[in-house]
Parts: sequence; C-alpha cells; structure tokens
Amino acid sequence: MTAENSRRWNHNIHYHPRILSSIPEGARRALDVGCGEGMLARELRRTVPHVTGIDLHAPSIEQARSHPDDVGYIVGDFLTHPFEPASFDVVASVATLHHMDAATGLARMRDLLRPGGVLAVVGLARSTMPGDLPRVLAGVAVGTFHRAVKGLWRHSAPTVWPPPVTYPQMRELAAEILPGSAYRRHLLLRYSITWRKPQD
Repeated sequence: MTAENSRRWNHNIHYHPRILSSIPEGARRALDVGCGEGMLARELRRTVPHVTGIDLHAPSIEQARSHPDDVGYIVGDFLTHPFEPASFDVVASVATLHHMDAATGLARMRDLLRPGGVLAVVGLARSTMPGDLPRVLAGVAVGTFHRAVKGLWRHSAPTVWPPPVTYPQMRELAAEILPGSAYRRHLLLRYSITWRKPQD
C-alpha cells in the first residue's frame, strides 16, 4: 500500500489490495475504469509500466493529473472511448459498475482484455431485506470500527445510491458474462469479481 493510501481509508480503499494481488506476472498495460482521483491507478503503476485511468468526472481527473506520475488520465466514457480491443493486461474497477448498466460494463471490460489478462472488480450492490440484515449489521459494525481507528476519507466524485443491481443479480451476471470468474461477497458491503481471460 502506498503512503498516500495508508493515510486514507474508506470501504473502497480497503479492498485495493484485492485488486493489486490479481495483477498477472509480466503485465504491461493496465486500465483503471472510474479512476476518480487516481489512487488505485497510482498503485497499479508501481507494478505495471503503462497505466491509463478513465473517468467521466472532470474535477476528479484534474486532481489525478496534479500528482507527479506518468499515469495517463482520460476524461471520458469508458463504454464509448476508442480503446483498442484486447489491448490491456489488467482491467480494474472499484465502485464504478453501479454507475452504468452492469452487464454492458462487464462485457466491455472483458473485450478490452488481452488473452491471459485479468479483470478485477470491486463493486457495490443492493442488499435485499430482511435476508441481508445480518450481513448489513455486521458490515456497519466493522466499518464503524475501522472509521474510529483510521478515520474516513470521502471522495469528491458523484455517488449513486442505492445500487440498481442486487448481490445475487451481480453474481449471475458475472457467471454469464465471465464464465469461470470468481465472485465473492465481502464484509464491508462490497463484492469482488476476478476473471482471467482464456488464451486463444
């Protein structure tokens, strides 16, 4: 974890290590979808030589560009930006899929990966009550503990709440669009999807 992230904490930053541990050996190009102020992109750059971050929120990209790094930042819509298909070894995304149609977003991420590349997503989904109440209460309790110890950093990017897709729906989408992907639901009210694109 970078010094920057050691000073900041929220539910999304908490799961950055899950993304970083998924980087395949020898990865040369990475894309951070919904990069915001560039925290994850800068962490990816510590391992991957060429990193691109894209986000629709121009003020966040402006903040990202204020850092002395060589990450390439783009203000734009990742769904329509003219990236070359199969051009990234890593496609990462944290707390972004619920801002778009999730199926369309996952398919676009899949198509931008080179064979053997890894897609790593941490996202938010909608809890369903009353069945999810124990999970929600546990997540709130643990999150409250972390905030008491570490504080809470709030980003400036737009938020979407509640997420349009439920956890079971997200699991189904991942299984359909990314066959063989690993889906996991996490304590701090997040899920993760990890998938390696099959070799041709």
